[in-house]
Amino acid sequence: MKYISWNVNGLRAVMGKNFMEVFEGLDADAFCLQETKLQEGQIVLDLPGYEQYWNYAEKKGYSGTAVFTKHKPIDVTYGIGVEEHDHEGRVITLEYADHFLVCCYTPNSQNELARLDYRMTWEEAFLNYLNSLKAKKSVILCGDLNVAHQDIDLKNPASNHHNAGFTDEERACMTTLLGAGYIDTFRFFYPDTEDIYSWWSYRFQARSRNAGWRIDYFITSDDMKDRIRDAKIHTDITGSDHCPVELDFE
Repeated sequence: MKYISWNVNGLRAVMGKNFMEVFEGLDADAFCLQETKLQEGQIVLDLPGYEQYWNYAEKKGYSGTAVFTKHKPIDVTYGIGVEEHDHEGRVITLEYADHFLVCCYTPNSQNELARLDYRMTWEEAFLNYLNSLKAKKSVILCGDLNVAHQDIDLKNPASNHHNAGFTDEERACMTTLLGAGYIDTFRFFYPDTEDIYSWWSYRFQARSRNAGWRIDYFITSDDMKDRIRDAKIHTDITGSDHCPVELDFE
């Protein structure tokens, strides 16, 4: 099985670039998107063989997630069941016989950490949600989680310390998540690999200089350790300021 996750930073924009080429070339069992920036009816995709599930933000042109899957799920839910957090189209969960697939676009703490306090309430609620799923069956979480966990996960850790996505608070939340029975699959396979990132600012020629951050993840519950086979970051795929990430598992 192959799952792909990609923050497309506006699906209509990337449709005008290379989305269908990437989608068809990767040929995933499930393709999860973040930051679709769409409302219902603003795009029609013809994806033969795939079921389509969308979660739209109430605010137009903002956030949003989607999952396209070859395998019809038992059930699909939208959001995490907490009213405060379910207006921005950030989570879609597909239930299968032996696992949950959770597509997530974690809130950004924003400039001057204007939304860090909200982010902390989100982190607690979201971990509670994941744990409620994990109590039932295996969990595969993917998406733009808006945090670089360790120094190795971004090009310039010293100068970015205390910036959104690399605050002590956000990094501690990731540490807590992984300590609660979850695996960062890329680091599971490549614990010491440096200079592999999934997001680059559009400013300062960051991508050409590979001055990036690894903030897009596949995270699984510990009980999938013997089933995961590889985790990849497709740094060669352009079209967005993020590149797709991949999980291969049995």
